[in-house]
Amino acid sequence: MNVTVHVELGARSYPIHIAPGLLQQTERITAALGGRHVLLLSDANVAPLHAPAVRRALSRHRWSETVLPPGEGEKNLDRFGEVVRALAELGASRDATLIALGGGVIGDLGGFAAACWMRGIRLVQMPTTLLAMVDSSVGGKTAIDLPQGKNLVGAFHQPSAVLIDTDTLATLPDRELRAGLAEVVKYGAILDADFFAWLERHAEDLLAREPAALVEAIERSCRHKAAVVARDETEQGERALLNFGHTFGHALEAEQAFAGLRHGEAVAIGMVRAAWLSARLGLSADADTLRLVRLLQRLGLPTAPPPGLDPVRLLARMRLDKKNLSGALRLILWRGIGQAEIAEGVEEGQVLKAWSAAL
Repeated sequence: MNVTVHVELGARSYPIHIAPGLLQQTERITAALGGRHVLLLSDANVAPLHAPAVRRALSRHRWSETVLPPGEGEKNLDRFGEVVRALAELGASRDATLIALGGGVIGDLGGFAAACWMRGIRLVQMPTTLLAMVDSSVGGKTAIDLPQGKNLVGAFHQPSAVLIDTDTLATLPDRELRAGLAEVVKYGAILDADFFAWLERHAEDLLAREPAALVEAIERSCRHKAAVVARDETEQGERALLNFGHTFGHALEAEQAFAGLRHGEAVAIGMVRAAWLSARLGLSADADTLRLVRLLQRLGLPTAPPPGLDPVRLLARMRLDKKNLSGALRLILWRGIGQAEIAEGVEEGQVLKAWSAAL
């Protein structure tokens, strides 16, 4: 079950290696590194479990390690400053490497620090959550959050390699596994109806962490993302489709101060809201929305927002979304399973109805 997917970006192309036990393969790790200096970035949940294997690969390098508290709330300007200060204390030169070992928070924060240090150093993504494996570790989007919204400060900075050790999923809490499956469902929902049907057939295998099913789901998701990134690296068009459900979901996360729903849970709810709105606008059938809801529920994911939230405040959060142009909402909607599209100028009243109907 050793798989390699390539992200084709000319001179900046890179491999995504997917295999069990990958972090134990010292030569694979050392091959991904650049010069002498290495900063290993992780969090307090992941480091005790998986950092020892990575440290063994760094014996010939000058390296240091920064371990942050876990959680989305740590993806902020203060923690960014801590990471770049660690690079300064290491004396990291322009051929240094930052290893991001962890979930999406570590990957996003570490990637942004790598993008900024000396205007860009080598980045190796080692995702340890399913969500990071299929989404945030691939494609070069890096960012930190502000109180006003998610991922508002960031840069495109492609990794030099992505090393996905599927054995790390054995220690992933059930809630985090389910949250990652939301991003897997997204690829079927927006790009591949056959993959969506495969997920319907294998939902229980994925929840049971059946190794072959997990590898196939990760590989197919990464292949879809790699292909989209190769065609539209900086999200000038098609890549925006990967944000299906995210504009709604990011509003939920920000409104809860990044301390409530997991990202994948918010995306699951957001996908249902986007599908509901698509049907109300005559773009899709209610039957497709129902299939989406049923699959997400089988995977143990929420499909409705938590009670007590204000639709008007959620709409205000959506106005800060990065996809918007000239102050007008720009949403990713669909015409049914496997057929997403960018919708320009969606009326705010319709979006407010989408929230009100759910709340």
